[in-house]
Amino acid sequence: MTKKFDVIVIGAGQAGVPLAKKFAQAGKKVALIEKRLIGGTCINDGCTPTKTMIASARIAYLVNNSKHWGVNTSDVKINFERVLERKNDIVESFRGGAEKGLEKEDNVTIFYGEAYFEDVHHVKVDLEKETILLQADLIFINVGCSPIIPKIKGLETTPFLTSTTILDIKEVPKKLVIIGGGYVALEFGQMMSRFGSKVTILEKSRTLLPHEDDDVCESITQIFDKEGIEIHTNAEVVEVSGNTDKKVTAIVKGKEQVFSCTDILVGVGRVPQTKKLKLSFAGVEMDDKGYIIVDDFLNTTQKNIYALGDVKGGLAFTNVAYNDYVIVTKNLLHHQNLSIKNRIVPYCMFTDPQLGRVGLSEDQAKAKKINYKVAKLPMKYVARALETGETEGYMKAIIDVETKQILGAAVIGTEGGEVMSVLQMAMIGKVTYEQIRFNMFAHPLFSESLNNLFMSLDE
Repeated sequence: MTKKFDVIVIGAGQAGVPLAKKFAQAGKKVALIEKRLIGGTCINDGCTPTKTMIASARIAYLVNNSKHWGVNTSDVKINFERVLERKNDIVESFRGGAEKGLEKEDNVTIFYGEAYFEDVHHVKVDLEKETILLQADLIFINVGCSPIIPKIKGLETTPFLTSTTILDIKEVPKKLVIIGGGYVALEFGQMMSRFGSKVTILEKSRTLLPHEDDDVCESITQIFDKEGIEIHTNAEVVEVSGNTDKKVTAIVKGKEQVFSCTDILVGVGRVPQTKKLKLSFAGVEMDDKGYIIVDDFLNTTQKNIYALGDVKGGLAFTNVAYNDYVIVTKNLLHHQNLSIKNRIVPYCMFTDPQLGRVGLSEDQAKAKKINYKVAKLPMKYVARALETGETEGYMKAIIDVETKQILGAAVIGTEGGEVMSVLQMAMIGKVTYEQIRFNMFAHPLFSESLNNLFMSLDE
């Protein structure tokens, strides 16, 4: 028997949950399908748990280095069980809040199971004891991504961790080798190092964070070096082995090296969860990496089916998925004409200090052959950074020479994401760098030094 709905939402992530609620509130009968947990990656094994644990690691770092601020401490110990307990409490609170919000909506029916298409209007769901068939005129896909498991000799028989499974380990790894040098790998690497693990990072590219400007990579590398984190770039892992005592073999700058460790974290990226969706049955096309192809309005190759969040490719951040939801609901329910084309996308890497990024990088500005100039200010010249004793990093902005508007920014520093957001708002409002240069900020804030950042362009 077919169950009929107005809307089917596949995936209860950061786009799927508000999407289901918004259409239900508009009087539509909605089926929300989730194979695992409400909240998706962000709440369950992404942003919420990792940033909670990073906060604990930062406290450990500050206490261990408190002499820098004239505070003497001794006998510092990590209660990792309490760290995990605090993380789990916050995750359950966030997930519980999302579940309660959905339960209040009379027009939402939740199905827990694996979903896959039968055709352009029908979706099957494998529940625990039966398979059901759902029908709707409008279908949204918000299934996200999962960690890539690379083809490395020995990986199929050697125990390893991913960004998901590492969240539930019971004790801090004594010696951790991380394969990969992107955002996720660096957040976990610094976190575990601060909890007491001896961390080695192996990145096959020329630098860490290969999609960022070289000066960003160099600054983060220097920060990690100071904290005793071992980094090897141009390092291709060719084999892993062992059980309790593990070995990772890599070709590092042309020479073979073997790294011993107790644990291996695979952090080389993520892959879209599209294999089991049977998208071809609905005529929905994917690219060669399995990402769903969408237009500027998030339509797939079938006009009644939309894809939102990580599954469509591009920058894989929670804020992108949520903005996808905003665009779709504004267009379909309020007859607007919003597009993802040329939208300003901010993101933040929660290492300590943070990396806040928005808009064009310098490399991208060069590639586009834009007439630009760069404003840059080391944090060691920022009054607030000196006062707080955290002077690592810098502020950097890319400026259009003709319009004097900000094209992009990178801020490495304490609360770098917050400072970046000030520049993002300026970009949205088309505020020129000169207006920020002479703006009155409250003193003494990190943002106040945006005056000084753009003062560097006076000459």
